[in-house]
Amino acid sequence: MSTLLHHRGLTSGNSDREAFDQSYTEDSSTNGFVVDPTNPTGVSRSHKNLFLFLLKVALALVVILALVSSLYWTVGFSTSSHDIIFRGYRRLQEQLVDDLSEIGELYLGDSRFKEVEFCPPEFENYVPCYYNVSENLELRDFDGLFEYERRCGKGMPNNQRCLVLPPKNYRIPLRWPTGRDFIWKENVKIKRHEFSSGSLTKRMMVEEEQISFKSDSFMVDGVEDYSHQIAEMIGLRNESNFNEAGIRTVLDIGCGFGSFGAHLFSKELLTMCIAKYEASGSQVQITLERGLPAMIGSFSSKQLPFPSLSFDMLHCARCGIDWEKNDGIFLFEIDRLLRPGGYFIWTSPTNTQRSLRDKGNQKKWLFIHEFAESLCWDLMSQQDETVMWKKTATKKCYSSRKSGPSVCDKSNDLESSLYQPLNPCIGGSKSQRWIPIEFRTTWPFQASLNSSELDVYGLHPVDFVEDGLKWNAAVHNYWTLLSPLIFSDHPKRPGDEDPSPPFNMVRNVLDMNARFGGFNAALLEAGKSVWVMNVVPLVGPSYLPLILDRGFIGVQHDWCEAFPTYPRTYDMVHAEGLLSVEGHQHHRCSVLDIFLEIDRILRPEGWVIFRDSASLIEAARSVATQVKWDTRVVELDGNNDEKLLFSQKLFFRRQ
Repeated sequence: MSTLLHHRGLTSGNSDREAFDQSYTEDSSTNGFVVDPTNPTGVSRSHKNLFLFLLKVALALVVILALVSSLYWTVGFSTSSHDIIFRGYRRLQEQLVDDLSEIGELYLGDSRFKEVEFCPPEFENYVPCYYNVSENLELRDFDGLFEYERRCGKGMPNNQRCLVLPPKNYRIPLRWPTGRDFIWKENVKIKRHEFSSGSLTKRMMVEEEQISFKSDSFMVDGVEDYSHQIAEMIGLRNESNFNEAGIRTVLDIGCGFGSFGAHLFSKELLTMCIAKYEASGSQVQITLERGLPAMIGSFSSKQLPFPSLSFDMLHCARCGIDWEKNDGIFLFEIDRLLRPGGYFIWTSPTNTQRSLRDKGNQKKWLFIHEFAESLCWDLMSQQDETVMWKKTATKKCYSSRKSGPSVCDKSNDLESSLYQPLNPCIGGSKSQRWIPIEFRTTWPFQASLNSSELDVYGLHPVDFVEDGLKWNAAVHNYWTLLSPLIFSDHPKRPGDEDPSPPFNMVRNVLDMNARFGGFNAALLEAGKSVWVMNVVPLVGPSYLPLILDRGFIGVQHDWCEAFPTYPRTYDMVHAEGLLSVEGHQHHRCSVLDIFLEIDRILRPEGWVIFRDSASLIEAARSVATQVKWDTRVVELDGNNDEKLLFSQKLFFRRQ
């Protein structure tokens, strides 16, 4: 292990690792850090009281000094700008936090921040907020379990404060693109019956140690022929022309193991897989293990965490959803997520002429057909099991209907919803983003929005350009600092054989505070073969519609809750300003809680990059030590207000 860490170029901030203390108490600081209230150093209560008294005196002196200094600045520099004075106050406050933190660490020693212990073996596939083994340890037979909705609210079990270890025989995933077609069998939780070739959407070949998707037959004639069929139904020559029709982003519902999205990825389409939580044989877990976009999500009673008009195509191939149920409520959600002129592809054995001889299937098909027409969808084509509809590109259709579902009013037509109840009305029609897909700028030029498009979000083109330049420079700096450790700059891991090109040690990135998606855009401009899950925190301004309109993928999320994914699903986690944004949430969750969630979803040997104020980064370094990350803090040239925190999650094996 020490040899491996030496090659990584990072050294731990705490070499003397101590035992975990089960007792935690919320710190009263605004950063929300968790500290240990015990007294392992043996200091007497009277000495502690004396120390606290001295701290109060020191704090009073510093405050008095600040007031005197500010008065001096006010008198001596009355012509100075307010910005300079504000920065002076800010730096003084941050210096005060640093000084008091250093005094406290000197007094209490390293034992103030106890390392977190490892979870029991039952937690290796733990997904908080869902009904699973960690919350129901007494249940051992999962064959009869049915889907439960995401529940993170009051009365549900809290996230376990422990580090989730990988399975005993876990191995680092293969590099991209090899890892797209071959995964290690022991890395995923899947039962033997899932390897059966009976399911066309979950067909794969099992070798001694690997699962191969080279022969994955999405349909009888294979995924390539199936994609070609869909292109022809649209009126295109083949799937390479999807972009010409304005198709860039696809939502794949119940994606099997992601082979449809894997094929479209090679055609520069970005496909997001969503599937319900599964105790075993997870579609989402395996799709992410292949390095493809996926997250847990289901059509139940809540909207998916995407704004209206988010995707150019929605795809469902034997996804198991009864579209006729609940008066077509799920079709309302499809319509809400589709952009004007977008396509809904539904492939099901019940759509064949032979199946429609059954009266029950006839009744279902008639309802869906008439309901789609009332939503102003045009039936484009039907071939074998596959049916294609096209959403209307004009709003006039809604007013010209003689009957049908109503259009949502403003109170029910939210631009960015987070797990809101499903609405039985047509959403998105009042949005300024109502632009037919065929009129949108095609990829990759759509990533650079023009001035009229930016006006929709209230952004000035200069601010947008400056944000892009900032992230281009940041990505270059990241590579300079981390090379030759990650990405295609130096693909060889110590002890590995030379890989065949193209190679990539990082396939996916979770950006926890994506803002305009600038980090995503900079990675693509730098030629990095990665995809980014852009996350917009619930507590800040939401530019998620802008991110999606740029041709990227992303969701809105509350970081005081668990992210809807399985453990070990991201190669890198990045966040700029997240600690500042989440600072007022300390009454709900601590920085330790957030770091534990990052550790859960980060792969072993994965990377964490945080950029924030200097004082918050210094404080976060101690929390990173608690979760056993190798960490270093990097100064930014010419910027005394911010610092970078680089961390790597170590590969701990279960003994």
